Amino acid sequence: MRSFRWLVCLAAVAFTTAACTRSTNTDDLERTFSAQMASSWHWVGEPQRIQIGILASDTDGVRPVSGGTIDLAFAYRGSDGGAEPAAGPTATAEFIQVPGSADPGDTPGFTTGANGVYEAEGVVFDQPGAWQVTVTATVDGVGRQLATNLGVTEESPIPAPGDRAPKTENLTLDSKGVADGAIDSMAANGGEIQDPELHEWTIARAIEADRPALVLFGTPAFCTSNFCGPEMQEVQRLAREYPDRAVYIHVEIWRDYDAQAVNKAAADWLLRGQDMTEPWLYLIGADGVIVDRWGSLFDPEEVAAALEALPPMSS
Repeated sequence: MRSFRWLVCLAAVAFTTAACTRSTNTDDLERTFSAQMASSWHWVGEPQRIQIGILASDTDGVRPVSGGTIDLAFAYRGSDGGAEPAAGPTATAEFIQVPGSADPGDTPGFTTGANGVYEAEGVVFDQPGAWQVTVTATVDGVGRQLATNLGVTEESPIPAPGDRAPKTENLTLDSKGVADGAIDSMAANGGEIQDPELHEWTIARAIEADRPALVLFGTPAFCTSNFCGPEMQEVQRLAREYPDRAVYIHVEIWRDYDAQAVNKAAADWLLRGQDMTEPWLYLIGADGVIVDRWGSLFDPEEVAAALEALPPMSS
């Protein structure tokens, strides 16, 4: 069995952290806060989205902080992380919720059923290597500072906006000799493909036909972040609302989850060495050039605006 090292985005029930804070709430219960990167594959020189989750753990379990905004301050730590921090860009990150989850409050805090991450737009890194981000947030009226680390490379290891999209022959309903679960993990173990409209086109065919494509790479049944299923539903909704702006494609990550075999299409786009993150959403233009990408969570209104900016397709 092949072993992959998954760069997990934001887990729903556990977290790792470079630094955390402890506090005592009004019930004298010890609570630990942690910041964790939810975005990955950052690179030098181009504006990009940064996503960070904040989780709190106490005797009641683990739950996400949601709502409002937080402040981010980035610092360069050298090629290997051993250098003294050198101040870098700063940004304000707004909360974006997992589609279908409860609406958060107006300020960072705890809302039952609310889940998501904080996202900053347009962050530019000027050097490759190890970076640190310090999160400043007021959670339920108490100011906190949390830190976590991220790596930045000279170029994006996976396809990025402005790149030509790989002409991938992803699995579709017409693929022969493959299990339904390899097309959509929700069909594994005797289930059904629940979103056939997302499995009609290959990326290669869309590019050859000069059609824009909105492509979701994710595994609804086995997603490590619990984002994939809700995002699939949002892509289905966008496909219904904007049928003339793009073709809509889901690329399943796993060809065989039990054997840890990744589908070739997912590997071509996302697997680098033994590392992979998911989910990712890509918008490819009619010219085959990547217009935008979102990972690991996207704001449906932002994606809808990007689709609306495309000219209607001819029939």
